[in-house]
Amino acid sequence: MKLALVVGLAVLVVAQNSVPDSARYQIGYVSVGPSSVNAFRNAFDQYRDASRGELGFVGDEALEQIGKPGDVVVIETWRDQAAADAHGTAASKKRFLGALDPIRVSGYDERPYKAFAVGPGQRASAASVIVVTHVDVVPPGDPTTLLRRLAEDSRAEPGCLRFDILQHAARANHFTIIEAWRDLQAHDVHAAAAHTRQYRDVLQPLIGSPLDERLMRTR
Repeated sequence: MKLALVVGLAVLVVAQNSVPDSARYQIGYVSVGPSSVNAFRNAFDQYRDASRGELGFVGDEALEQIGKPGDVVVIETWRDQAAADAHGTAASKKRFLGALDPIRVSGYDERPYKAFAVGPGQRASAASVIVVTHVDVVPPGDPTTLLRRLAEDSRAEPGCLRFDILQHAARANHFTIIEAWRDLQAHDVHAAAAHTRQYRDVLQPLIGSPLDERLMRTR
């Protein structure tokens, strides 16, 4: 399992329980040079502000890795597929990618997702721990029942603020889990819980690569 501790630059601008079932998500990964972190933050702030004015905008957040602040994850939420498609060709998107081009040290790797098991959530605080995990299942393995049970069991834990599972819009065997915990202790209790250990044991034979699990904080 690969672990990376990261800190959030911005949080979703709406409460999680207001996200519609038809929502579409864009998750992007990019690395910028250490001297360009502030330039990225400025570019993202301008991008987020411009995106807010577009039809169907729900939320936008950027997360950066502690110890490697240039390693960034961007999560966008749009009301539906039409809104996501329109944004993909919007001037705001083109300006953002243009601003990244001279400072990035990797390509902007963005993948489309849809809701799989998304529930109501609470806004994270500065002390909260947010985890983003990529799950890659080898066909014909089917983890859907397992993942839904994980979401239900995890949301019942007292320290859980959010537990959402997204499914790749074009590759049904790829999932991204976004979870938020009250603090690091709550996350650690969850990681050691019987239902979490059982989930990992059952999932292990189904996945094509080690889990890419990243711990994050909002700033």
